[in-house]
Amino acid sequence: MQKIIILDFGSQTTQLIGRRVRELDTFCEILPYNKMPLDDPDVIGVILSGSPYSVYDPEAFKLDLSAIRGRYPILGICYGAQFMSHTLGGRVEPAPSREYGRQHLTTIDTANPLFEGFSQNSQVWMSHGDTITALPDGFRCIASTETVKYAAYQSEGEKLWGVQFHPEVFHSTQGSLLLRNFVVGVCGSRQDWSAANFVDSTVAELKQQLGNDRVILGLSGGVDSSVAAVLLNRAIGDRLTCIFVDHGLLRKNEYDDVMRDYRGLGLNVIGVDASEKFFADLNGVVEPEHKRKIIGRDFVEVFDSEARKIKDARWLAQGTIYPDCIESLNITGKTIKSHHNVGGLPEEMHLKLCEPLKWLFKDEVRRVGRQLGMPEHLITRHPFPGPGLAVRIIEPITRELVDILQQADDIFIRALRDYKTPMKLSEARRILAAGVSKEYAQLNDDDTIDVSLYDQTWQAGVILLPVKSVGVMGDERTFERAVALRAVTSTDAMTADWAHLPYDFLARVSNDIINHVKGVNRVCFDISSKPPATIEWC
Repeated sequence: MQKIIILDFGSQTTQLIGRRVRELDTFCEILPYNKMPLDDPDVIGVILSGSPYSVYDPEAFKLDLSAIRGRYPILGICYGAQFMSHTLGGRVEPAPSREYGRQHLTTIDTANPLFEGFSQNSQVWMSHGDTITALPDGFRCIASTETVKYAAYQSEGEKLWGVQFHPEVFHSTQGSLLLRNFVVGVCGSRQDWSAANFVDSTVAELKQQLGNDRVILGLSGGVDSSVAAVLLNRAIGDRLTCIFVDHGLLRKNEYDDVMRDYRGLGLNVIGVDASEKFFADLNGVVEPEHKRKIIGRDFVEVFDSEARKIKDARWLAQGTIYPDCIESLNITGKTIKSHHNVGGLPEEMHLKLCEPLKWLFKDEVRRVGRQLGMPEHLITRHPFPGPGLAVRIIEPITRELVDILQQADDIFIRALRDYKTPMKLSEARRILAAGVSKEYAQLNDDDTIDVSLYDQTWQAGVILLPVKSVGVMGDERTFERAVALRAVTSTDAMTADWAHLPYDFLARVSNDIINHVKGVNRVCFDISSKPPATIEWC
């Protein structure tokens, strides 16, 4: 199968490059900068990512260009472009001021294959401290901005390009066109990577891989594990046993709702109510990392206990997706916080691992779910932390506090689903992280559809704050809890902006929570972006 290789120099947007290539129905792999598979005959092109380093930093990542130059078309992005220019004899110097944000291409060589179809004055997004001040011999400039002379270049007589802006980000308005020009126009992609092809080929591979063996899968209620379960069920039927552990920290009625959904999909599911164990072990614990470790440990113990009852199981299936598998360059070596999802199972279980979604990004998982005929409300579910509401209660966990948070959260999420705004289909395709459902397949881009606020946000929930405040209800003074609403927009959760929810919506949600949730008299709205904040509070 044809593939593009993206060599990662440590940029925060490397995965976004991969998603943009996949959107072109072209398979790609993201690999560390020094792990180019030179013996892979399926490679049709190479993209060099950005990096937090300067090309002059002693610890900067460096690649032997001679190993790939001339063998494949190459596109360098930001650091990748500067690295190629610097290595091949050009000059890179600190910019007079950091070049960051929106700029416009004041000159473009639209006859160049990379810029075919571009509009003059096209908006691009810059993010670099160094800039190319001289190109190597045999290279020529093909685009400039007012402040960046060599915004893009090509080596004469060979398929080697560099751009100092980021075509993969949303703010580069024709960035997807540039990547299409490279991947399809230059590299010759046949664009045969699709959800339908993935389902057919993966089901066939799973049948061959698993044979008549029995498989165990841990369901979380989330998109990834649910799609993995349906895919496996299509391949091996009732030889798949799913285990859904309720730690008591799910959303309101979520355990019953999810179990109903899974059974409706024909899955063989074992539900386990282990809330007593989790609440007992979390008693008195405040520190977020400690909470996560306890929940992760208890989940493993409960799952292990249930899994051992299935005596002839030989495989453990997981909903691991591609971002979980991409090898990190670990530039800083620092941990901000543990991953929201709980960890793996004991090695002594001696189960072989099956990960049918390990090549997919989140949006691709959703497309596969639609291809499998799964209900839309499962496909479009927001990400939810593995430790559940425990990381949204910033104090020791009690059933009373969980109940308060479940009620407030339920009001917020239901309101997001109910509040719809009209938008053109083209706009919906652009902003909806979960994609557009199949029911709109026959509509034109200019047709208007109603889209819920839930579908317009990447993730949302309520945080129970460890403070009380004075309020007035009726003629009485109250001294009760405050909650914070959190809603963000994103494409991959690596960065996120706070969702600009309508004022009338926020007012309605605030009133509903205060009027219906006993113990809450104040509602706040979190307007922090990631970075500097994180999506979850702890």
